[in-house]
Amino acid sequence: MNQIFKDLIVVELASVLAGPAVGMFFAELGAKVIKFENATTGGDVTRKWRFSSEDKLRNYSAYYCSVNYNKEVVLSDLSLPQDKKFLYDWISKADVLIANFKSSSAVKLGLDYDTIQSIKPDIIYAQLNGFPDGIDKVAFDVVMQAETGYLSMCGSKDGQMAKMPVALIDILAAHQLKEGILIALLKKANCGKGSYVESSLYETAIASLANQATNWLMNKSIPQKMGTLHPNIAPYGEVFCTKDEREIVLAIGTEKQFVLLCQVLEVSGLPLDINFSQNVKRVENRILLAGYLKERIARINSKELLSKCEEHKIPIGLVQNLEEVFNEPNARKMVLVDHDKDGKPRERVSTISFTVS
Repeated sequence: MNQIFKDLIVVELASVLAGPAVGMFFAELGAKVIKFENATTGGDVTRKWRFSSEDKLRNYSAYYCSVNYNKEVVLSDLSLPQDKKFLYDWISKADVLIANFKSSSAVKLGLDYDTIQSIKPDIIYAQLNGFPDGIDKVAFDVVMQAETGYLSMCGSKDGQMAKMPVALIDILAAHQLKEGILIALLKKANCGKGSYVESSLYETAIASLANQATNWLMNKSIPQKMGTLHPNIAPYGEVFCTKDEREIVLAIGTEKQFVLLCQVLEVSGLPLDINFSQNVKRVENRILLAGYLKERIARINSKELLSKCEEHKIPIGLVQNLEEVFNEPNARKMVLVDHDKDGKPRERVSTISFTVS
């Protein structure tokens, strides 16, 4: 499967996270991805987004490495005729072009869709914007999370708001853009014509609000900060501490699962209590319910509790840090490793979590 796009040529003119993640998706599947970076600014800005403890001998950060696997990188000054010609030559051979220019910048650089189409009429031009056309604002993930409702919902009820610790909206936008490209490739295979594919971080964020949006649209209920809790299900997202001081999280989605959990915790009477007999009542009385569960879970070691719950198909998870996560064989299988020009190893997680056979 990893060579499915071995005959595809992709020119990447995108920087930061979302656009490069799309390029890496195709690179992982065998496409030849040529990434052009601005030589006058030292390349993609994320090259310099380092942790203080990172290896200073590398000329790029781990952040940059995370979405730039298996690409041919060209540092280019497009004010120079020879560099512009080199780029145009690659575009004339390319199947897909990925860009995240502002429209005015694209026109100024001669990299707008009309110009590119005159060079390669059947190209698939994939444009990622921050905001929809007509809104001239700088778009970074935390701004998006603020302006599309995410920050208002994230964090503990009585504490500070929080954002996802990855640029979630960029990641989701990458999925939207690659889906559009894949549809355009199907179209091209059927009729031989190229396409202009466009998405934005803002529209992606709105599209991803899912049930929280519907809670507002249908019930006019504004979601509140709930930490790890779920607005519609209980106990779901509650975090408890076991006897050996490990944190676990529950995700009870059905009445059967709740009954089985209570049997495991030896509180079989709780499902008969009018306060907890149905999910809607458990949501209303989740604090009271959590008190009962906390007391019982504190008596059991994590290994025993996890084993019993898994045996009965009760959704439960152990809260783990990334060291623990990547000690798991299934997580290690998703790590991509290569080496830089100096032979130093580079590791990052695959953007692909599916298989096709």
